[in-house]
Amino acid sequence: MKPGIHPAYGPVVFRDRAANYAFLTRSTMTSDKTIDWEDGNTYPVVDVEISNVSHPFYTGTARVLDTAGRVERFERRYGRRGAN
Repeated sequence: MKPGIHPAYGPVVFRDRAANYAFLTRSTMTSDKTIDWEDGNTYPVVDVEISNVSHPFYTGTARVLDTAGRVERFERRYGRRGAN
């Protein structure tokens, strides 16, 4: 790797404000805000709108669309393909 062209890679806390959840990981993202973490160290914190804790896909609250009903309604309206 060429020196001096890559962003700094270090510990960062990502905080989901909607779910009141935070986790420490490594990233190239930076922030002016900091947070005192459980281990006693201070890390930059990045606020995110959604994470795996609050996303409907991961929480199991995702709505399933009734695609079969839509297909049946389309076929009733326009007929089946190749029914000529």
